[in-house]
Amino acid sequence: MRSLRFISAEALVSHPLLARESLDSVAHNLYPLVFKASYLLEQAEVTRAVLGNWPLEEFRLAALLGPSTDHPEDLRDRACRACLEACVRGLADRVLQGRGRWLRVADLTGIRDVQVQQCPCGRALGKWGRTELLARTCCALQAEPCMAGRPTEVLVDLFVTEGNFEVVVQALRPPGPALLQMRCLSFRADSLSPGQLLHVLGLARPDALRKLEVVHNVRLNAGHVQQLLAQVGFPQLVSLTLPTRAFDTPPTSTLVPEGEDPLLSSIAWELSQMTRLTELSVAFSTLTGKIQMLLSPLRTPLRSLDLANCALNQADMAFLADCMHAAHLEVLDLSGHNVLHLYPSAFFRLLRRASQTLRALTLEECGLTDSHVGMLILGLSPCQQLREFRFLGNPLSARALQRLFTVLCELPELRRIEFPVPKDCYPAGTAYPQDELAMSKFDQQKYDAIAQELRAVLLRANREDIQASTPLFGSFDPDIQETSNELGTFLLQAFKTALENFSRALRQME
Repeated sequence: MRSLRFISAEALVSHPLLARESLDSVAHNLYPLVFKASYLLEQAEVTRAVLGNWPLEEFRLAALLGPSTDHPEDLRDRACRACLEACVRGLADRVLQGRGRWLRVADLTGIRDVQVQQCPCGRALGKWGRTELLARTCCALQAEPCMAGRPTEVLVDLFVTEGNFEVVVQALRPPGPALLQMRCLSFRADSLSPGQLLHVLGLARPDALRKLEVVHNVRLNAGHVQQLLAQVGFPQLVSLTLPTRAFDTPPTSTLVPEGEDPLLSSIAWELSQMTRLTELSVAFSTLTGKIQMLLSPLRTPLRSLDLANCALNQADMAFLADCMHAAHLEVLDLSGHNVLHLYPSAFFRLLRRASQTLRALTLEECGLTDSHVGMLILGLSPCQQLREFRFLGNPLSARALQRLFTVLCELPELRRIEFPVPKDCYPAGTAYPQDELAMSKFDQQKYDAIAQELRAVLLRANREDIQASTPLFGSFDPDIQETSNELGTFLLQAFKTALENFSRALRQME
């Protein structure tokens, strides 16, 4: 329920001209309420004026938009373009004025990007757009004198690609004292060369970085990863995501005896120096027989581990089941491994050790068939803390799914299930794993009927709190959605370059 103070703030901002003229009369401790009310009602002019006159030493966006006793609604998932642009412009107004109390910190992190915007305009400003807007604002302010040598530190989540690389570098490397100094807490990189990545990370104050995501079209090999970790250094890093094939041997590397991998050993040592690291994603890297070498040096137990499509073998799974990380795992992705066919005992041992902490488990394209459902139920039953279970891409029948749903209803904390299109909906003899074209050619009417039956299983068990769905091509990724055009251009250029190299090689052979 809204407090009378918040209702009054809403009434004020509903009259933008009056609100802007009255800000000098507003008590300093009421500014947070007026700011949230202006954001809620999408009064961008008021939002800019409030921040332009901000009287406090700190401005923390996520804390202001989060639930409070005055207004319990959480607005952090409203990445409203109009309001966020107003915030950045208001911040520029505030530091340019240079009067009143020094604005020490402006924390612009904590906005959650979602698929459907709840703000009135429905227009979002994603992480990439927020990065470019703030970087351009910082660059525009670099020509202004920094009064008394006291810049405002701006905490940010950066998303850097080829498209905004130059302006971000300029913002991070001002020619002199600047009014705004960006301090990066999380960094996502896509469509950059290894050299560009090293350069921009070196400027982004990596000593403060907590989350690093290097994804998709950043072509790294083990040599690049070792260089990145050794030269840049990330003492505060909590979460690390590396791109596909990040542990491939560099093409210029010399041969080493079987069983030895000095580059991987060096990477593992560098990771061991990150004493706060608890989240690691190395999906789509070939790590057959190397998991112990990679993970055993780590000093801090991992809470999140993504090993999807890493070609793990029996020794890898046995190590995972017995290592210190198993008893602390909250998020685990083993997609792309036939866990119940190749190493069932080690997999069950891993689930048993993780059962007290595991909240999210992903087993997509793991070759799970109807004959495996009984074993799967035995493995999942101890996982009483499980909240999310994803197992898309497995050839399971409607009957097997009904049996599995009946047992999943008994997991008290479960809230989300992502299940595959039943194999009954595909033509007989359909091969697994499927490509995107084959995956999309199913009997929609039959699927709808089966999905309704599965939801009925949940309803009969009084589990309306569980959301069950089949996102055919994966969950919504706001970052990919926002930069899809640039990624497409990058891929076309990469394809063109590959064809040119191939043609050049053919000519040399003639």
